[in-house]
Amino acid sequence: MTDWVPITGPLGGRRRPGSGPRLVLLHGFTQTGRSWQPVIDLLPDDIDVWCPDAPGHGDSRPTTANLETAALLVVETVGCARWVGYSMGGRTALRAALDHPEAVESLVLIGATAGIDDPAERARRVRDDEALARSLETDGIDHFLGEWLAGPLFASLSTEAANMEDRRRNEAAGLAASLRSMGTGEQEPLWSRLHEGRCSLRFVAGGRDEKFTSIGERLTATWGGPSQMTIVPDVGHAVHLESPGIVASMLASMLRDD
Repeated sequence: MTDWVPITGPLGGRRRPGSGPRLVLLHGFTQTGRSWQPVIDLLPDDIDVWCPDAPGHGDSRPTTANLETAALLVVETVGCARWVGYSMGGRTALRAALDHPEAVESLVLIGATAGIDDPAERARRVRDDEALARSLETDGIDHFLGEWLAGPLFASLSTEAANMEDRRRNEAAGLAASLRSMGTGEQEPLWSRLHEGRCSLRFVAGGRDEKFTSIGERLTATWGGPSQMTIVPDVGHAVHLESPGIVASMLASMLRDD
């Protein structure tokens, strides 16, 4: 099996070089690129896998990068690829697909959104994210992670699958900066631009994640290119952590058919 090498570019992270198709995997908030390891272990060895760390996470330093800038940083780091993004990583991947369509050959979104339409609701989310950022700075990473993973989105996520060791590689300052610049409240809503989408889109949601199942139905119905919805039964928001085998099989099939 090919060894991992550090990513050299605007973002930190790591890459497993391969002679096959290039696949970029974007993690969610409080994770790092290493969170995809259970999925990667089940993928064919020839796939050229890139796992960048989002700004403020892992080996990428805290910045004031918003989703638009984060998407550009990934494009500059990885180049043209098949893109897969979970939650925050999915929002970044969606932005890349709309802003840099030449770099996104296909798109898989897991539990992601195109943003919050209602200005008042978006403003409330900004305030909530600011409170979370202050909690990080005041109480530290361990306390914050305990509170974060106790939320309803992760009710079905086991302690082992949550991989606290990887999440603790992050620093409070980096996560706080990420909340303030890349949080859902700060995200420019992209619903009015979805018709611009040209690559194929697959939206994946857990059967227990009613909120993002509804979002996925709306997103796939509005997408300009080919789209489909996959619901994974009996899991919650973090589908790739709860059912890595299903996600790996889906990705391998997608890459084989492209």
